[in-house]
Amino acid sequence: QVQLVESGGGLVQPGGSLRLSCAASGSIFSFYVMAWYRQAPGKQRELVARITNGGSTSYADSVKGRFTISRDNAKNTMYLQMNSLKPEDTAVYYCNAPRGRTWPSNDDYWGQGTQVTVSS
Repeated sequence: QVQLVESGGGLVQPGGSLRLSCAASGSIFSFYVMAWYRQAPGKQRELVARITNGGSTSYADSVKGRFTISRDNAKNTMYLQMNSLKPEDTAVYYCNAPRGRTWPSNDDYWGQGTQVTVSS
């Protein structure tokens, strides 16, 4: 059993930056993929970015060129660097990792979420 804990959210002005962290209670080396999701009020949870154990990344079109996902297996931590933030990036951001061989899955590990609010 692995626990995922997000941190780094907060209130930021449009155009600003934040870096989210996702710290795991155990090794993340075996997670062949890890991801960041977000959920805005009244909207479905959406995939923001994912990263494989080999370092391959992909992003939602809405964040390409602004967000960067990374992971440090030695520190058991995943990151999301968010630049040029927009009001529409306001959401609760969640860390995600597979529990088994299938991803995504209803059995995935999830963090508790961290609130990001972009407002002037």
